[in-house]
Amino acid sequence: MAYTVPPLTDFSPEALAAAAAELQAALMQESAAVTAAELEAFRNRWMARKNGILTQVNELWLKGSPKEAKREAGQRVNELNKLVTAHVEATEQRMQSASAAGQLYGDHLDVTLPGTRQPLGAEHPVMRTMHEIASVFRNLGYSIAEGPEVETDFYNFEALNFPPNHPARDTQDTLFIAGQEGKALRDRLLLRTHTSPVQIRSMMQQKPPIRVLCPGKVHRNDAADATHSPVFHQVEGLAVDENITFCDLKGTLDHAMKMLFGSSVKTRFYPSFFPFTEPSADMQISCIFCNGKGQRDGGPCRNCKSSGWIELLGCGMVDPNVYNFVDYDATTVSGFAFGMGVERIAIMKYGVDDIQLFYNGDVRFLEQFA
Repeated sequence: MAYTVPPLTDFSPEALAAAAAELQAALMQESAAVTAAELEAFRNRWMARKNGILTQVNELWLKGSPKEAKREAGQRVNELNKLVTAHVEATEQRMQSASAAGQLYGDHLDVTLPGTRQPLGAEHPVMRTMHEIASVFRNLGYSIAEGPEVETDFYNFEALNFPPNHPARDTQDTLFIAGQEGKALRDRLLLRTHTSPVQIRSMMQQKPPIRVLCPGKVHRNDAADATHSPVFHQVEGLAVDENITFCDLKGTLDHAMKMLFGSSVKTRFYPSFFPFTEPSADMQISCIFCNGKGQRDGGPCRNCKSSGWIELLGCGMVDPNVYNFVDYDATTVSGFAFGMGVERIAIMKYGVDDIQLFYNGDVRFLEQFA
């Protein structure tokens, strides 16, 4: 039977306490059984101004009490007002939270309802490009290797055949960790300027044959502009085995460029210099914007500066001096290495004209790659 407010004839503290306890028990029982559809009716039943239970309590227990019991009855009614109000609001909040979470169906928990689907973001264009490059070389049998971004001078320079006075050691190019002056040069810490240290670490851990790809973040003391950033990404590769020649290097990179930019892309190599390779070369690909013609839309192609070629990466045969640092026998093995900037390739693939767009976090720009 639904609870109704009884009129009181006995206004003693004991009688008021008993009546209040009965009302509280009824409140708890009704709130536990209420459903979302009954929530408004439940609130009106207890708190409506005209005929709600709290209004009836005020009329029957406070106004109907004798003068000598007014104080005791008033305190008891105030306590009930606070209790009922707080409990009704808590019941509403509980029901609304359950409904918003998609957990309440009628007056039962429906576990068959679909859950809340979390939208997935798009892969960042730089990461997408790096993964695409890695996929090409993984299909050629290369394994992926990673290493620390904070390196020692030994791994970053010395083991790669950089002499102590090489310009790349200048602090204008390299970011050194402070407080390293008391250490020997080879033990000083710095932010790696390329991922080549990972190649050294890989060769120290593994004997030939070895084919490894080293993607990752690198740091240089460059001012940020449309084509430079103090933080960027590189992918470097290394292959060491018996009877590896420059022809293997050219064939590998030519295949990789065709996989990345299309089968019509051509490659060419011309002499360069890197301390850790000999001979060294820079590789160009035929311009993917003008198809190697140097002309586009009736005028000179700005991307290749009318040459029909775009410089893309550096490469070469591993210098035999490097093998001395990793305990390889330079008389029986040979190998090649190459390295490319991921952002540079992403700029070409997606037609981006400012490298800083990759780092600004502008959702409007990134949404184009979703």
